[in-house]
Amino acid sequence: MRVLGIDPGTAVTGYGVVESVEGQIGHLVECGVIRTDPNKRLWQRLDTLYDGVTELIEHHGPDVLALEGVFYAKNVRTTVVLGHARGVILLAAAKAGVDVAEFAPATVKKSVVGTGRAAKAQVGYMVQRLLNLKAAPSPDDAADGVALALTYLITGRVTA
Repeated sequence: MRVLGIDPGTAVTGYGVVESVEGQIGHLVECGVIRTDPNKRLWQRLDTLYDGVTELIEHHGPDVLALEGVFYAKNVRTTVVLGHARGVILLAAAKAGVDVAEFAPATVKKSVVGTGRAAKAQVGYMVQRLLNLKAAPSPDDAADGVALALTYLITGRVTA
């Protein structure tokens, strides 16, 4: 099974593709970030994000897309803008016929690290350990994308 994990954002979206073999967490296929131009208008950034996610889906052919669920930020605008990013990611998955699993940030941290209040560095470290990597994926957004894919493989269920 191949899982594409995505940590959404309008400036930087992290992703990770993890493949499992016979029910065991296999290996990291690819991870990285999709960056949008901060000088562009929101709709242009969302277009870039949509194209990037569509390209990832076409290139890797994931069985499922694991996406971070909505969380409530202190700033309402941040939450709304994040919702726009999630929307274009969901649209890209729907257009490609890829199932989506959504996970709350605390669920991802608990699945990968063991506690829902883990720091970003702890998530990166555990991703490194679980996949036997030489270093944690960088930047943190990429590690978060990989952690989302791992959460799907570890839990095997959808929680939001």
